[in-house]
Amino acid sequence: MIEREALVERFASFPGRLADAARSARERPVPAGEWGPSEVVSHLIAVEAVVWRARLRDLETTADPRWSRTEPGLAAGLEDASLDEVLSAFAAARTGTAEIVRALDADGWARSGTHAVFGRLDVAGLLGVAIDHDEEHFRAIAAD
Repeated sequence: MIEREALVERFASFPGRLADAARSARERPVPAGEWGPSEVVSHLIAVEAVVWRARLRDLETTADPRWSRTEPGLAAGLEDASLDEVLSAFAAARTGTAEIVRALDADGWARSGTHAVFGRLDVAGLLGVAIDHDEEHFRAIAAD
């Protein structure tokens, strides 16, 4: 299924695109109250665990899970990490999530839950929301 493969590849390859943008933005001043590249990537690590992996687990273990809007802050334990360390941690986390998605059979891929904002989401829909979230943060870093 080419659409599925393309969607998973887009999701899985994002850390490489993000790394290039984050490294380019690393020396730019960060406006007061905003996140710099390290904080954005740290946030994406938290989202990976608290949102995407948690929801994939829900789809596996719960019939018709219900999700509220969740927007975690920064990942714990990375406060003193360099940008390259945070980027590496994000790449590893995303690789793990992509492996979970790639391992799904047709029934797993078709499972769905209901999000308070986005409505009914199957795995493809969940990945679409994840990609949109990624792109929102990518644009913020690239625009700096």
